[in-house]
Amino acid sequence: MTIISNLAPIPELFVSYDSAQKMKLEAAELTSHDLSPRQICDLELLMNGGFNPLKGFLSEEDYNGVVENMRLSTGELWPMPITLDVSEDFAASLEIGQDIALRDQEGVILGTMTVTDRWEPNKALEAEKVFGADDDAHPAVNYLHNQAGKIYLGGPVTGIQQPVHYDFRARRDTPNEMRAYFRKMGWRKVVAFQTRNPLHRAHQELTFRAAREAQANLLIHPVVGLTKPGDVDHFTRVRCYEAVLDKYPQATTSMSLLNLAMRMAGPREAVWHGLIRKNHGCTHFIVGRDHAGPGSNSQGEDFYGPYDAQDLFRAHQDEMGIEMVDFKHMVWVAERAQYEAIDEIKDKDKVTILNISGTELRRRLAEGLEIPEWFSFPEVVKELRRTKPPRSKQGFTVFFTGFSGSGKSTIANALMVKLMEMGGRPVTLLDGDIVRKNLSSELGFSKEHRDLNIRRIGYVASEITKNGGIAICAPIAPYATTRRAVREDVEAFGAFVEVHVATSIEECERRDRKGLYKLAREGKIKEFTGISDPYDVPASPELSVETENVDVDNCAHQVLLKLESMGLIAAN
Repeated sequence: MTIISNLAPIPELFVSYDSAQKMKLEAAELTSHDLSPRQICDLELLMNGGFNPLKGFLSEEDYNGVVENMRLSTGELWPMPITLDVSEDFAASLEIGQDIALRDQEGVILGTMTVTDRWEPNKALEAEKVFGADDDAHPAVNYLHNQAGKIYLGGPVTGIQQPVHYDFRARRDTPNEMRAYFRKMGWRKVVAFQTRNPLHRAHQELTFRAAREAQANLLIHPVVGLTKPGDVDHFTRVRCYEAVLDKYPQATTSMSLLNLAMRMAGPREAVWHGLIRKNHGCTHFIVGRDHAGPGSNSQGEDFYGPYDAQDLFRAHQDEMGIEMVDFKHMVWVAERAQYEAIDEIKDKDKVTILNISGTELRRRLAEGLEIPEWFSFPEVVKELRRTKPPRSKQGFTVFFTGFSGSGKSTIANALMVKLMEMGGRPVTLLDGDIVRKNLSSELGFSKEHRDLNIRRIGYVASEITKNGGIAICAPIAPYATTRRAVREDVEAFGAFVEVHVATSIEECERRDRKGLYKLAREGKIKEFTGISDPYDVPASPELSVETENVDVDNCAHQVLLKLESMGLIAAN
């Protein structure tokens, strides 16, 4: 194998412009597959050489080798399965040897693929081998079992055009564009820094040190494809990166955005990141503690040991042709007013060592507390506060659930009036009856339709929350799984406060304001919650309120106190 110099062009999978125009027309005849966001990221890096030596989505033989021992069938090192997952129906409609068109979510053709392999993978084995455990608490394992298609397709890809990005276009570079830039600048040695978080002072210090240690130029190479659920969105992060770029020496530092779909696979991911950076022309790569780790497993322990990623990288770095720079844990030493590597501090017991974890930073942002200058740059903090104002200025959703006639709507109305009296944020009431009339008039009362109705309420509430308003929902919402799905929709943008109106079924039937229980008892209403259809009592709601012998005003006031204790409304 000839070692390509880190600056020579590398192979891409694109055809020439003229061939691409011709193929676009011919592709109208082909069966199409609409790619998921993750598949679009994978396809982009396959086509532009970021995943070199891969020539397409893995064949079954390559996939088995990668899963078992990180090797392609040719013997080359490759740690991550890059597969095209599809539904059983779509897979069954194809012949082996057939060409399919790969399109983005708006139907624009990006490339074609010749289907050489089609198989049903053992996903539990893939999870065990690639991610270390078949545990749904791992975001990639959850994706594998609950989102990815059941069948994998493999085969070579022909690139027609790159996916379109409308944001930060000048900051996105293909591997060959990066190599051309390094050639033009005369950079022989380049150390890459991978990140999915905003940069704070400790990161700046460790990237400076890494570049000094390797006597290399620095490429800040953040991932803007898909990262871990709950991460700061990439728009905010890139604005943060741009705010700190001028703190770096311009002649020796560059930044480029990488459209990678991360798998959070720890040790294997570190090796994968190294190979991708080598394809981009880098000679060194910074690997951190618990590099690309997803956090805790179902038992509450870390998925990977803190140095597993460094160990695996070190074992393969000669073969990979990119050298590891290990990432020291940097802390602030107050007496010397500087960052130092924790394991190099000789007088630990005589100095004040300060550090702020990611969790603590999120708490301070949420509560509008001070973030000290030694920890981050004012420009970065300002940018983060713009996106994440303190909780008392963010949108949120209050979700009442309980039997029909439990008093949900009455309490919700009282709460709405109290919140409107306080002012500051628009308040919307999404009551069961109002929603059925305006959003879901065509739906019946089967389990499927009731679920769909609650998902619609959740979608509207999440949009209100995202835009800084307050949504108050008061459906029956009998099923725990649907309530969980709505919680996930809303929590992407703000707080979700579940309030169980815990009025007993006997009391609701005694009240029977609408006469529905009488009809349900007579069998005239089928699938009626609490009579002929189950109600899953919330296991851990934020608040549970009793309505028997308690007036409505008091119930609404309990909710207000809860919102205040959560920091969602400011105590006057």
